[in-house]
Amino acid sequence: MLPLHSHPSGRHFLQIPGPTNVPDRVLRAIDHPTIDHRGPEFGELGKAVLAGMKKIFQTEADVIIYPASGTGAWEAALVNTMSPGNKVLMAETGHFATLWKRMAERLGLQVEFQAGDWRHGADPEQIRKRLAADDGREIKAVCVVHNETATGVISDVAAVRKAIDAAGHPALLMVDTISSLGSIDYRHDEWGADVTVAGSQKGMMLPPGLSFNAVSAKALEASKTAALPRSYWDWKEMLAINPRGYFPYTPATNLLYGLYEALEMLLGEGLENVFARHRRHGEATRRAVRAWGLEILCQKPEEYSPALTAVLMPEGHSADAFRKTVLTHYDMSLGQGLSKLADKVFRIGHLGDFNDLTLCGTLSGVEMGLKQAGVPHNAGGVQAALDYLAQTSRPRPDQAQAR
Repeated sequence: MLPLHSHPSGRHFLQIPGPTNVPDRVLRAIDHPTIDHRGPEFGELGKAVLAGMKKIFQTEADVIIYPASGTGAWEAALVNTMSPGNKVLMAETGHFATLWKRMAERLGLQVEFQAGDWRHGADPEQIRKRLAADDGREIKAVCVVHNETATGVISDVAAVRKAIDAAGHPALLMVDTISSLGSIDYRHDEWGADVTVAGSQKGMMLPPGLSFNAVSAKALEASKTAALPRSYWDWKEMLAINPRGYFPYTPATNLLYGLYEALEMLLGEGLENVFARHRRHGEATRRAVRAWGLEILCQKPEEYSPALTAVLMPEGHSADAFRKTVLTHYDMSLGQGLSKLADKVFRIGHLGDFNDLTLCGTLSGVEMGLKQAGVPHNAGGVQAALDYLAQTSRPRPDQAQAR
């Protein structure tokens, strides 16, 4: 007789801000038999996903796909454009900005880290002043995180680009969109980014395992003289063979099947509709948090993330104990606080394959968990979200933009 194992009924609620829930149709696509990655069928797949990713980045520039996590895309951005000892300017917006900074230091770069309180985005005016004072043009790149996954704070990438231009500085602009691409409006070309970094496991609705660089002509020119060692991450090797839909080494074939399906879903819904859906769910979540009497970590409304909300715990209460209660009693995972925010915040992910009912279930689990864990709060957060959702309309399927 087979041993019996306890298993909760229903589906686990994975409401961390990534990896996100993978849609069934994407899972089914990944389940296809593996094909010859040098054959003609794969070449067509490769060309299709590369073209589709340009639409997601809103760019005409080259897009490169790596079999890697977003960390790999960070490294690719740096090693293809920088030389040992180069100086880069980075904005401290949270845990992931800090990790990117540590990577740059390990690669032999000099990092100037503009201090932040983890409750605000990058400060364009501070960036402008520093670049204007860089008379020797020693700073070779400005690096910012578009959506800081640890804090739920957005940085204004277009304003950072304007700040660089206002200073008349030639520095490259590198942007991490790992938790924003496919969920929050991002415009690589219009906003003047030189290298945009992304990953598959958040707004792109895939498992971890693919990462991306969108690369401007200026960045490609910089790569010709960049002297940091690179082999696996070399743009030149990729771009030599990508136009035919192929890769210089074995790609993540089945994840590319899933990427094709995810692109069909995002572009079929229409990017503007996707972004509007995320903004609406973000606002509903924040209304719930305020109704509970809890504090949102992000302090400026214009910097609120549509992809996730980080919530501060009341003084004397453990965010991790609360998260454990929610997992134990309601089979739902919430995001933990990272590094300096450890045990101080919990994060509600509302991005990816997400709809009104998923949000309502998520917020219900949070409200029940607050009561179960004995966290001081007001009742009615879920109702506040429900009222907002009822008052606002969802984009209709027939409003989707043409692919």
